[in-house]
Amino acid sequence: MRITGKKLSSSRPSAVRVLLLVLVLALLPQPARADGGGPPPAPARPVSDLAWLAFAGGVFSVDAAARTVRYRACDGDTGRVADPDLRVRGGVARGRVTVDGTTYAYEVPLTGRSRGFLAVFPPAGRPDGHLGTVVTDPMPPTDPAAGRPLLPLTGQLAEVVADAAPTNPAGVTVRDLSGRYGDQQLAVNGAFRPKAASVIKLWILVELLRRVDCGQVSLDDGVLVTPADVVGGTGQLQFETFPQVVTLYRLAEYMIIYSDNTAANVLIDYLGGFAPVNALIDSMNQRATILARKMLDTEAARRGEENFTSPDDVISLLGAVWDADILAPPSRDLMIGFMRRQTLNTKIPAALPPGVPAAHKTGELDDVSHDVGYYLIPGTEVAVAFLTSGPPATGDAVVRRLARTVYDYLEE
Repeated sequence: MRITGKKLSSSRPSAVRVLLLVLVLALLPQPARADGGGPPPAPARPVSDLAWLAFAGGVFSVDAAARTVRYRACDGDTGRVADPDLRVRGGVARGRVTVDGTTYAYEVPLTGRSRGFLAVFPPAGRPDGHLGTVVTDPMPPTDPAAGRPLLPLTGQLAEVVADAAPTNPAGVTVRDLSGRYGDQQLAVNGAFRPKAASVIKLWILVELLRRVDCGQVSLDDGVLVTPADVVGGTGQLQFETFPQVVTLYRLAEYMIIYSDNTAANVLIDYLGGFAPVNALIDSMNQRATILARKMLDTEAARRGEENFTSPDDVISLLGAVWDADILAPPSRDLMIGFMRRQTLNTKIPAALPPGVPAAHKTGELDDVSHDVGYYLIPGTEVAVAFLTSGPPATGDAVVRRLARTVYDYLEE
């Protein structure tokens, strides 16, 4: 049974420590008895250096190799801090770090879908305990046997990627969300790192909705948009009259369904610039992704300031959204709803038979073409990320070919 975001409080830190220890020991996998009794050992799951604990309103991120951690929740953000005493034993990262008087003691298994624990001891007030799901990239399958029938799709996608490579280098990652294939994930060039184009807008939206979940903002709040904020490219706001107050809801909606560049830039400023979005990215250990410039900022691009991502990072985000690990269910549903209403439909939707439900976000520049999102086929839901570089006209065709290859395999 998955348990996420439960909190335990006590006015006595010693009692909390004891209770946390008992719960952690109960939740961590127990070895079989030497005499052969007890349950057989579970198949070994891959251990990652990078993992984060998802709990209600927050994230606790661990980089075991670098011995760093990060607490980012509704009540604050430690930033990425060193924990030289971090130790990994039995695939579990354990440590204790104090930042600004608050101590964070943790036991985080470095395997996805495990349960981890975080104890927070503020300098004043009651300690808190957070029990949650551990997220890694990739997430291990829930049923490897059920996942095996999906694996031959890798070869088919690799053929498309190889054919396209001379003109449009590409990467693709696919993750089963339905359980039909045991939540298996597969990739071809999953670490491929092109310019992110408008795909980066998904992270801007998640950071905004995270603040909504924390009760820090309301989507009914308004933002003054001035003529100086307006940029061209894709979007609808550029055709309206300014200055005017635009709600956060409409900015978020337009940023996704029209890929509105003006809306994205206004939201970047509203959130406090690039740093909060990059903090979100760092807290989820998505090392290939960065927001370094606004939309259509050609001067910044000439200075080498660019936004990047990878298929694996996209699926890491989409999977965390789907599982409600990074957003509460209402915000998750709103985000997927925006993606379902996408109006730029020349890639994934154009490759699928009419009526196949999809929720997606495109990205396109002079030298990249992407489409990422969800196939919402009942009982066979998957997350997909198709990223290409090179001429966008031929890149669009590569994306459509990859998208159809996945669909045909699932239907067969």
